[in-house]
Amino acid sequence: MRVLLVSANTLTAPYPVYPLGLDYVAGAIADKHRVKISDINDLEEFDAIKDVIDDFLPDVIGVSLRNIDNTDTTDPRGFIGIYQKLIEMIRKYSEAPIILGGSGFTIFPVEMMEALKADYGIIGEGERLGLLLDAIESRADVSAIPGVITTESHTCIPQPWDKTFTRITDPEHSHLKFYLKRGGMLNLQTKRGCSFKCIYCTYPHIEGKKLRLISPEDVADTAIRLQHAGAKYLFVTDSAFNADQSHSMAVAREFIKRGVSIPWGAFFAPTRLPADYFQLMAEAGLTHVEFGTESLSDKMLKSYRKPFSAEQVFQTHQAALEAGLYVAHYFMFGGPGESQDTLMETLINVDKLAKTVLFFFCGIRIYPHTALHQIAAEAGQISESGNLLEPVFYQSDTITDKKIIDQVRKHADGRMNWVIGAGGDETAEIVSSLYARGHYGPLWEYLIQ
Repeated sequence: MRVLLVSANTLTAPYPVYPLGLDYVAGAIADKHRVKISDINDLEEFDAIKDVIDDFLPDVIGVSLRNIDNTDTTDPRGFIGIYQKLIEMIRKYSEAPIILGGSGFTIFPVEMMEALKADYGIIGEGERLGLLLDAIESRADVSAIPGVITTESHTCIPQPWDKTFTRITDPEHSHLKFYLKRGGMLNLQTKRGCSFKCIYCTYPHIEGKKLRLISPEDVADTAIRLQHAGAKYLFVTDSAFNADQSHSMAVAREFIKRGVSIPWGAFFAPTRLPADYFQLMAEAGLTHVEFGTESLSDKMLKSYRKPFSAEQVFQTHQAALEAGLYVAHYFMFGGPGESQDTLMETLINVDKLAKTVLFFFCGIRIYPHTALHQIAAEAGQISESGNLLEPVFYQSDTITDKKIIDQVRKHADGRMNWVIGAGGDETAEIVSSLYARGHYGPLWEYLIQ
């Protein structure tokens, strides 16, 4: 079969994100099917999908839905309308069955099937597409395939994919070249799953609660291939690169052994680490450390069920600086228990973090399948069966999101390294301009103070 895989993500702020998942889906089915990947960011406009369809004549079209919204209370934007327009364009030019998938779809499968009127959907990891294609070809019943749904079937959460992860990245793909020209950043995955228990996070639902490790040798092989393809920077997409410390250190050693020479970055949890951990990472090419810190109030860290304390954040931050790394912290205000006191405790403690960039998200998006969803339902903020496709944020009992934003802005006092949300359109335009002048990577290091 001819299978067209479409990345529907159009969010490019603060920078465009390469559609890593479709490389793995293509790798899972390429031995039996002819596969083409098309990226809406590369096409620039939805109507251009006509030329792709006319040229490829797909038998099946898979559409990956990565984002539901931008998760930003300061400028909330939902993307359902954009996806509806895309599906309308595909229907206009092709009668091929449409299959939905991706992380965003996995969070809202029933709602997305209803909103987009697709033929099939795949919950969880997209490698299951091969099973669905076999059933379509043989005209078999698809209801028994784990994770596959139709408009008539009920949702089910499948077990995580238990087979090998095969990634195909073609240096000649136009969508790959799109990202190389706009920041040079490609993505890398070293594991799937998340063993942490943060109340707001969808990673455990999407990828499973158990870590499934990709061998350090395979990770390094992929890094070398991406380097040869022209990547100037790699970002590790794991929920937290150091969730398995020994594995992350083995990956770093393999990078050194194999001669990975381009810089890279990742998200880290500021947990207790070996004394030489970040020094090893730096030797392996790590340049950017992004900490999912969320708060510097121990009360709020406990509320968020984070596996570290405020004091541990300071220690890990200092260790990263001593290794010569750029450091950023992400904060999330407004969760259960947030008050004027906890907010000010965090803001005062933030001032103690030297040489860093700080990203502040004032309000927490409520997603299904999270502990926060249950907390909000019990508090009467949402109904158990309510539709949350459009952005809905948790509301603290004692402080409003508006007051939080006002306090953060006041405390920031114009400092460039204090960024509210992702920075908005202005930041995206600055980043785009720097990319056009030959800069690459995430670029937030230029804001460090």
